Amino acid sequence: MSTTFTLIDPATGLAFQDVPRASLEEVDAAIAAAVVAQRAWAALAPLARADALRSFARIVEEHVEELAQLEVRNSGHPISSARWEASHVAQVLNFYAGAPERLNGQQIPVAGGLDVTFHEPYGVVGIIVPWNFPMTIASWGFAPALAAGNAVVLKPAELTPLTAVRLGELALEAGLPGGLFAVITGSGSVVGERFVSHPDVRKVVFTGSTDVGVEVAAGCARGLKPVTLELGGKSANIVFADGDLEKAAAAAPGAVFDNAGQDCCARSRILVQRSVYDRFLELLEPAVAAWRVGDPSLESTEMGPLISAAHRDTVASFLEGADVAFRGSAPSGDGFWMAPSVVLASPGDRIAREEVFGPVVAVLPFEDEADAIRLANDTIYGLAGSLWTENLGRAVRVARGVKSGVLSVNSHSSVRYWTPFGGMKASGLGRELGPDAAEHFTETKNVFFATDAS
Repeated sequence: MSTTFTLIDPATGLAFQDVPRASLEEVDAAIAAAVVAQRAWAALAPLARADALRSFARIVEEHVEELAQLEVRNSGHPISSARWEASHVAQVLNFYAGAPERLNGQQIPVAGGLDVTFHEPYGVVGIIVPWNFPMTIASWGFAPALAAGNAVVLKPAELTPLTAVRLGELALEAGLPGGLFAVITGSGSVVGERFVSHPDVRKVVFTGSTDVGVEVAAGCARGLKPVTLELGGKSANIVFADGDLEKAAAAAPGAVFDNAGQDCCARSRILVQRSVYDRFLELLEPAVAAWRVGDPSLESTEMGPLISAAHRDTVASFLEGADVAFRGSAPSGDGFWMAPSVVLASPGDRIAREEVFGPVVAVLPFEDEADAIRLANDTIYGLAGSLWTENLGRAVRVARGVKSGVLSVNSHSSVRYWTPFGGMKASGLGRELGPDAAEHFTETKNVFFATDAS
């Protein structure tokens, strides 16, 4: 196996940098250093850990533009999105900087003594990050893990390692101890598998495909180590006849074509009540036509290229034989470009059931509320979703009936760092973000102190 791998600019298709591919020995050395660093980090006063994370956040804030430009080059994200993503990392760090002083245990009433609980860090946490949102998803793991007193070894995706590597450097510049937050570039078969198998990595966080997530979970089970998994999605955007059709149609392109559809939360199925189905399509077509696909370095661009030629081919295979109602536009030059596509589908179609992970949306009609819930749940996934209605009772009933971890009513929001995020069914295990995330990187210890004089 080569000792490096080559990065390709998705907007041009040109190679621009080689990145080291870590060996098994290098991974083990990083884990060994993390073990040592974690002991000292966990022994610090909570205020000291909080101050260190705030310093890290300030350094990231000062380098937002640099991180954003790296993401444009490495991932093809539009510059406006990339700036938001870099700022989001700083915000996540700031939010969890408050956690060390709020990891409160309990005092539980018992006879004959005092009973208290403590939140103890796992030790070393291994985090495996995908290529679609390299900065943001990394921060969802490392910020609360560090706040809880753990060390972190982080493996970015081979295709998009640059922002993670830079964040590792910025952590050192901010004063975090060496070895505490290690970024290890390399292949999943070496680095990721070692996180799973190494006895000193006591928890693994994985974001990626459901197939790989199952293997990660199985490997961790053999070591009795917990996992957090954020996996695939086939989220439904449910539009009822009493909803604001104009608003729903205007918002639909952003809900599925953001990041070129390379988003587990993408609302890649639009379920429309049959009585307004034709009208909704009439409103959707100009919204898709107006969606701006182009050079990711331009402020006006809303969607850049797909991540690779191979992935573009995979996405294109979903359109073979499909009933394409209409398409948007995309550049025709070099780079991994693809025009947004709207497909008319039936419930049994592959495009209505499998994750495309590209700028393709399937539109299906439904009859009534029960039918909408049935169709929304007619998939192995359960990550996100949206519903559009002006009927409060219906909104509550449908939100409770759809088996997804994150839902929005009359909007498409999925991720806020101060609220929980995660999926049901084949979309994952556990939750990230929100007020309890740091606790998920700890084990509860119960201690009883006898007070009886006898």
